Amino acid sequence: MKKLALNFARIFVGVLFIFSGLIKANDPLGFGYKLEEYFEVFHIPFLSGAATGIAILLCVFEIVLGALLLFGFWRKQVTAGLLVVIIFFTFLTFVSAAFKVVTSCGCFGDAIPLTPWQSFSKDLVLLTLIIYLFIYRELIQPITHNKTWQSALLSIVLAGSLLFSQFTFSRLPILDFLPYKVGANLPELMRIPPGAQPDEFLIMYNLSNKKTKEKKFMSDKDYLKTEIWKDDNWEIVGDPEKKLVKKGFEPKIKDLVINDASGTDYTKELIENPYYNLVFVAYNLENANKDAVGELNAIALNAAEQFNIRSVLLTSNSAQTADQFSKKMKLFAEIFYADAVPLKSMVRANPGVLLLKNGVVINKWHYNAMPSFEELSDKYFSK
Repeated sequence: MKKLALNFARIFVGVLFIFSGLIKANDPLGFGYKLEEYFEVFHIPFLSGAATGIAILLCVFEIVLGALLLFGFWRKQVTAGLLVVIIFFTFLTFVSAAFKVVTSCGCFGDAIPLTPWQSFSKDLVLLTLIIYLFIYRELIQPITHNKTWQSALLSIVLAGSLLFSQFTFSRLPILDFLPYKVGANLPELMRIPPGAQPDEFLIMYNLSNKKTKEKKFMSDKDYLKTEIWKDDNWEIVGDPEKKLVKKGFEPKIKDLVINDASGTDYTKELIENPYYNLVFVAYNLENANKDAVGELNAIALNAAEQFNIRSVLLTSNSAQTADQFSKKMKLFAEIFYADAVPLKSMVRANPGVLLLKNGVVINKWHYNAMPSFEELSDKYFSK
């Protein structure tokens, strides 16, 4: 029974670590964004510049640890490494859940979004299994005792996970779990159907009694029902708090608002354009690849001259910064503004490109994999 339990724990933990590492390695830039949130929470923003690099290393580390556990190699070092990792992440998910500082841990990327408490529960299960593996690590048997084969398998797993992470970082995620994936109908994903129930909230008041100094915390409904408002001794202290009591319908795209420099809303006009239009996304112009921006600018100019195709650039920078950038790069595309969060979800690149038609994402590209104007013309524009 002990051997059976040990094998179950080894396979379960190993597979889960590999799966978790691969899911995050599929989108290392997205995982890097999540790490930036943690760096802000723990007041170490100086690490934000290295977030993507750290993300890739963590993905590789997870995959390698999971594979070595399945192989049974270096059992003392591997089980110790797993224990350190799971203790760290259990602490992290507990802090996220208890203090509500990060709403999603990013454990399985955007493929399987988990709430902080779900993530913490998952880590507690893993912690239990890994402690069991650590205690009985001497019973773990390797699939081979040949040192050469062990080193070779480690090298293959290490190189494979590094190459995979680098490929998805320099291109786009192989599996796109975000709402702006190819084939997505953006207006439909933004629409709230008739009759859908919105979120239900309670307004919570902090009350203080002027005479007794007693404190109360009650909802607006109880405030009216008890008629405590008639008692002049009770006063509301501070600002009321909004508390979610029932989650309503939430569209998959809920935070995309596109404005021009004057604040006019152009979301509907741009998203629902019935013709082909090129959307260049550069959420941060200061860090955008300037050579790529220049190449995209040339594509925009040719597309407009030969096929009357509209090109726009979306950014989260200020209008002043965007105007300076536009003049410096001699941009042809119109510039519009949106929050950085949806822009980062649109395409994992800075800049990246979406080809839209009638609200549907026809295709999307990382700037490293952007087709030439001739290829775009032959495949899309001239048909």
